[in-house]
Amino acid sequence: TMTFPNRIFLVGLPGAGKSTVGQYLAKELTYSFCDLDQIIEKNDGRLITRIFSEDGEASFRLKEKDALRSISQEKVVVATGGGAPCFHENMKWMNDNGFTVFLNPSIETIVERIIEETHRPLMQGDPKKKLLELLSSREVYYKQSGMESSQSDPCEILAELLHFFKN
Repeated sequence: TMTFPNRIFLVGLPGAGKSTVGQYLAKELTYSFCDLDQIIEKNDGRLITRIFSEDGEASFRLKEKDALRSISQEKVVVATGGGAPCFHENMKWMNDNGFTVFLNPSIETIVERIIEETHRPLMQGDPKKKLLELLSSREVYYKQSGMESSQSDPCEILAELLHFFKN
């Protein structure tokens, strides 16, 4: 039988619920929680949006890679940035060093969430179109996850995870 993973990495589109679900899972499993973007900001001393605008995406992706590989604690749930799985073999690294869960709620669910959150720079204009474009370019990475959930309720996602490892 498979033992429950020590490290759980959540992947998915912006607005898929990685931070919300991650905090919930960590609390219920008595794991610690970390947000990859917050680690990058803490290491760098600048907000992600500033790193992007001042240094460019390539530089940000390197910082992201280093931040991901710096996560050494056990019993941790990690919310990754939407693009993290797509660069520097991060997806392979996460699968080798933990268990990945692709949060894949409906695009409609994500659009509703994003409309409420004005701080997402990506989502100016037509968020649904933007999200579908992102999904089509990133799905090949997201689909390499150990488990996929289309639920949007964190409680349901926890149930699916526990069920997955029970069987």
